[in-house]
Amino acid sequence: MYQYDSIDAAMVADRIRRYRDQLARFLAGRLAPDEFLPLRLQNGLYIQRHGPMLRIAIPYGLLAARQLRALADIARRFDRGIGHFTTRQNIQFNWIKLEESADVLEVLASVEMHAIQTSGNCVRNTTSDHFAGVAADEIDDPRITCELIRQWSTFHPEFALLPRKFKIAVNGAARDRAAILVHDVGIQLVRDESGHPGYRIFAGGGLGRTPVIGELVRDYLPREQLLNYLDALLRVYNRFGRRDNKYKARIKILVRDLGVAEFARLIEAQWQEIKASEGIVPDEEFARMEQFFRQPDYVHVAGDSHALQAQLAANRGFANWFKRNVSAHKVAGYAAVTLSLKKTGIPPGDVTAAQMDAIADLADRYSFGEIRVSHEQNLILAHVREDHLFDIYERARSLGLATPNIGLLTNIICCPGGDFCSLANAKSIPVAQAIQERIEERVDAIDYLHDIGELDLNISGCINACGHHHVGHIGVLGVDKNGEEWFQVTIGGEQGEHAAIGRVIGPSFARHEMADVVERLLEVYLDRRHHGERFVDTVHRLGIEPFRENVYEERACLN
Repeated sequence: MYQYDSIDAAMVADRIRRYRDQLARFLAGRLAPDEFLPLRLQNGLYIQRHGPMLRIAIPYGLLAARQLRALADIARRFDRGIGHFTTRQNIQFNWIKLEESADVLEVLASVEMHAIQTSGNCVRNTTSDHFAGVAADEIDDPRITCELIRQWSTFHPEFALLPRKFKIAVNGAARDRAAILVHDVGIQLVRDESGHPGYRIFAGGGLGRTPVIGELVRDYLPREQLLNYLDALLRVYNRFGRRDNKYKARIKILVRDLGVAEFARLIEAQWQEIKASEGIVPDEEFARMEQFFRQPDYVHVAGDSHALQAQLAANRGFANWFKRNVSAHKVAGYAAVTLSLKKTGIPPGDVTAAQMDAIADLADRYSFGEIRVSHEQNLILAHVREDHLFDIYERARSLGLATPNIGLLTNIICCPGGDFCSLANAKSIPVAQAIQERIEERVDAIDYLHDIGELDLNISGCINACGHHHVGHIGVLGVDKNGEEWFQVTIGGEQGEHAAIGRVIGPSFARHEMADVVERLLEVYLDRRHHGERFVDTVHRLGIEPFRENVYEERACLN
């Protein structure tokens, strides 16, 4: 777990001091709203539908138990007792009072957290694999690279006013769990033929108004050259990126307009200039970073698979949870546990102050005081002994955090939508709840979900795609039609190493139709799938037409 040094502490303290003064001048009427706007955004404060929303950075999704307790304290003292975890591994509070926002930043600083660069046209919080450091398929630990990027990018003077926001994701495993192909820059850790660590660099990915899959711009970059190359890449973007139209200002538009070959050539030329005058990141610096992420003091666990198997056989609820919410660990005798924030009736990603305190207690007792935030808006205890799994299950169940649906249909990714966000065209949370409730109404709900198998359902309330609907196996987008809420449906999207953008199946639907639409899509899959075939694979094999026909034929019959 990275800890602030004196430089970090001084930078954050100075930022809070400046912001407190700026806030006081604004509240006293000595700073105009348009003057205050960029100042509050630099500190993660948005004005949303009901009031200020504060977005707090959780670098690469890694939290200490004491930090989660501080977030619970903020929820209790400054909000309405709830926090919302996002698809970028951050947390948002939707009811912060503007006049108390500097006080919240002080609480964050006391536990080595901040809200810097969670907004604005700068390099945002770097994201990564939520199983970093424990995944069995890991090539190298990506958190070391993420921390290097964090230190390089925070307050970087050359990249504080980019054409648009800029997002970087780093993956260190064979399987891409960081969605690197839909980021402005995606970094895949690799090793060359001699075993030297390095990176494969992708650029120009992104969702939003123009969804694009990133392009490979360098197949192998030596590890020591990472910051030089990122400097070169961002200089090219900073120089040539559009500033006249915010909808065309993201790097994906620049890569498309130039062509990936020309874009890569410009980076290479700039990189060669930088290499001639700038230093490299020495092995000693990577070694220093590595010390922050040393493995916990695992104990040798005498394998008692018979006891675990007996527990699984005796308790179906535990068996279902174990199958979906427990992941393999690289250390024998341990597992990673996902605490589901997707209980039916609760907005996806929401967690109460009491739950945060309880999760912090679980982390201290069972997972070396560490919590991870996933892109799927769930929380993870990454270092749980297998002989403690049943205890974790029982405690999580009592907290409403043991829904056995990780990877399944009801593990819905969903933005706050029109209930909170001023940019949203439609409310996304009620759609998620209607779909979850429809499934839960079935007498065979658990069996039905497991029969369907792996399925990502993502919902966004507007084209900004905070719910990543473009890469959902089923994606739902809220749209406005003459002042009314409607929902467009895509299928066939996918993230990871085989990332794909979903295709629109046809005209949009009213909110009350959405649960029916999802059921009709599933009917085609269950009827026409091959053995072992996922929903998204069936879509790729058949195309969207059979799904379209079933949905709209049924709709015509109902009308």
